[in-house]
Amino acid sequence: MIQQTSNVYDELAEFLASLSPEKVLNYRPSERKQKRLSELLHKKSSTALTEEEAQEFEGYFILERIIRTAKAHALTLLSHEPLHS
Repeated sequence: MIQQTSNVYDELAEFLASLSPEKVLNYRPSERKQKRLSELLHKKSSTALTEEEAQEFEGYFILERIIRTAKAHALTLLSHEPLHS
């Protein structure tokens, strides 16, 4: 099951990268999202997360994987583009 899910994430990442490799490479999560992830990481290390928080936390890691894969594909796409004169 994990392998099939991985393929879905990879396919989505490839699609995102193909739309605009430059935008994908420049993407950064908002400050608000970064702060929320930090809060969840801190809470997880000091106490237990609620079920809802655990799902939210997992979602961040799924998105992180998609974004990292999309950025790798974007770099590949850009490295194969001919230089414009």
